[in-house]
Amino acid sequence: MPSSRSGPERLPLAILALAACTFAFGTAEFAIMGVLPEVAEGFDVSIPTAGHLMSAYAIGVVVGAPLLTAAGTRLPRRSLLVLLMGCFTVGSALSAAAPGYGWMLVGRVITALPHGAVMGIGAVVATQLVPPHRRAAAITGVFLGLTIANVAGAPLSTALGQALGWRSTFWLLVGVGAVSMVAVALLVPAGPRPAGASLRGELRTLRRPRVVLLLGTTVVAFAAVFASYGYVAPQVTDVAGLPEGATVWVMATFGIGMTAGNLLSARLQGGPLGERPRVLVTGALLALAGALSALIGLAHGGVTIFVGMGLLGVVVFVAVPIIQSRVIELTHDAPTLSAASVHAAFNTANAIGPLLAGLAIDGGHGVASVNVVALGLALTGLVLWLGGLGVVRRIEARPAPA
Repeated sequence: MPSSRSGPERLPLAILALAACTFAFGTAEFAIMGVLPEVAEGFDVSIPTAGHLMSAYAIGVVVGAPLLTAAGTRLPRRSLLVLLMGCFTVGSALSAAAPGYGWMLVGRVITALPHGAVMGIGAVVATQLVPPHRRAAAITGVFLGLTIANVAGAPLSTALGQALGWRSTFWLLVGVGAVSMVAVALLVPAGPRPAGASLRGELRTLRRPRVVLLLGTTVVAFAAVFASYGYVAPQVTDVAGLPEGATVWVMATFGIGMTAGNLLSARLQGGPLGERPRVLVTGALLALAGALSALIGLAHGGVTIFVGMGLLGVVVFVAVPIIQSRVIELTHDAPTLSAASVHAAFNTANAIGPLLAGLAIDGGHGVASVNVVALGLALTGLVLWLGGLGVVRRIEARPAPA
């Protein structure tokens, strides 16, 4: 628990170390989107084929989140976080040195394996370092690293890759991973081994109807985000008609929007709506559909694409902390695996979204079609959420077996 001297407005320094980890993963996940054309050219593959590197990363998160979280159930969380960031660093080095496309795929998977576990464990650790009324702020602090990655990390690594070659982007990630390991080792309290932790108890929380609904909605709705943003580079050049160098600034605008959305999310959760999480989730899904609907037109303008991507960034990161906080609240008795599973859900979306959008491009509908695909997914997610709420109520109303 934090020292009494910290005061109600100050978060522990350990949050900074956890934010460094989310910064590393945010940069790793989104930087590939900015150098996708360069990677495709370097390996002599098409842009949709290079887009499979995004799906490979997402698959790594989906596989690694439950497996690594479960494997580390009995380890002290600081030690586990250091080991996981070591895995990230090794995968980044393999990506940077990959002699061929197949090795690049392997490197991306290894880099991604600890993503969900680190995000989930980091969020849980953050909530345990502060009083209950500061938990939303602590989670926001952890995710601030992810939003800063999109303001600075991904755009700067994209600029570096365009100037010095795409491999330099991934060597930068090696350095970021090493710094994160040191930050965790120095700033995160050692803490005891998790008391009473068991894989069976963690798995049991994933069967709760409201958790299943949240995770399923996250997969479908956020596939919309990745269907659009996954192809940000070709949208900037082929749809908006801007030079390649503008991609960095569009990505930075998206990141600024994410940062604003992250801070707005904390305010919403700390206000009267914080007591109505279903309303918050519904509002976030409606806003996502609205932003993608607007982006269909805004993507065609050299100025308006900045507006559209900035707006998308805002609504995305209004939703992410809300969903993460809600899942931890619903599984407070065994939250680690379920918190990690949120990021597995986001990255299942990251696998599905670019794949579906890539099919639209390969089908001859052009790069602009990715936003139409994205809107369809967002609306499907909204319908799933609203319909699922009724199903969950009926399940929970059933009398318990005697």
